Amino acid sequence: MIQLRAISRGMICGLLLSQLWSCSSTPLEPTAIEVDALFDDSLFKPVTNIPSVEDIFSLPSSVAVDVKRTYDRYAISTKNPLAVHEWLASYINANQSNGHSDFRYQDNLTQTASETFEQRAGNCMSLVVMTSALADIFNIGTEFQDIAIEPVWDKQGDFYLINGHVNLRLLPAQSVHTVYVSTHAILVDFMPERALRGLAKVQINRQTLTAMFYNNMAAESLVEGDLDHAYALVKAGLKSGHFSPALNTLAVIYRHKGDEKRAEQVYRYALKFDPDDMTTLFNLAVILDNQGRLEEWAQIHKKLELARIRNPYYYYDMGEQAYDEHQYREALAWYQRAVDKADYRHEFFFGLSRTYWALGDEKRAKQNMEKALALSREAADKHRCQAKLQAMRQH
Repeated sequence: MIQLRAISRGMICGLLLSQLWSCSSTPLEPTAIEVDALFDDSLFKPVTNIPSVEDIFSLPSSVAVDVKRTYDRYAISTKNPLAVHEWLASYINANQSNGHSDFRYQDNLTQTASETFEQRAGNCMSLVVMTSALADIFNIGTEFQDIAIEPVWDKQGDFYLINGHVNLRLLPAQSVHTVYVSTHAILVDFMPERALRGLAKVQINRQTLTAMFYNNMAAESLVEGDLDHAYALVKAGLKSGHFSPALNTLAVIYRHKGDEKRAEQVYRYALKFDPDDMTTLFNLAVILDNQGRLEEWAQIHKKLELARIRNPYYYYDMGEQAYDEHQYREALAWYQRAVDKADYRHEFFFGLSRTYWALGDEKRAKQNMEKALALSREAADKHRCQAKLQAMRQH
């Protein structure tokens, strides 16, 4: 799932959009009438290429035929074939126990089931949607789960993103006519199972998953600067099912459209359902700060201090500032604190590397640049790290 913060000039940490997978349920839920009142279509151009719910979860008939034939050939040719839900998990090879899968995990790529199947790539939301569509071919029951992982921070343009996680379970057939019987549900997850042990899980329905899907796509469109598309997507999500973070996404879109009044209206409406949501409070505080409403800002700011120190990008931004001011020892301390919070971000090690280089510690500079290279996912980041590392080695 995706949660976004847009960077504000007046603050080191900026606007948080919405977190896709972390959706703890609340006693209250918005009504359709109340949600409809939050929309203002007049601010945006019409968008027509929004996938329908059917589009999200469906596969072409040719795929269904091919997958069924693959299973039938397997069942006929195997002496003790697996139950169909077990075979499907093996077909997807989601647990990657042998280090290989036909389907590849890719961040920030939310796609329909059909697109994910064709491209063999997607984020955890896309892969769950695709697996659900494959399960529908065989009438396999599914359970969707929101996993309470530690927030995984990312940064895209003017936004901070917090990625959550979802997976699903394939349920054994209950029919007495089933030939190959199994009583075990199969977990389908592209995250190693050992990483999930001990984590809280919340079962969610398909409507909530659909709302999450649209919210993910809206966040990705917002990062790309396409406000019209983002608005249409988050509106579709809010009409599909209850998912409170989508309200926050809608408010962020309004703010970037220049309508802070309507953005504040949506933030305050969202706080009715979760008064202590740090994402919404943070974004509301940005508006209050911009408008000079300091007494209201101060009340919210008290709650935000604890949340801010949990954000690894707070320390990274402080490190960047110290580095730019040639305060290298101070920068080193800030970058290291960012790494301590999130040792999976390449830019934190990149910061450490160039700071060590500035301090004359070439060995640690190279070591940290190697780590930055290993963690880089985008081609541009890899190229930058490779170029820096090569320059260091030739020095």
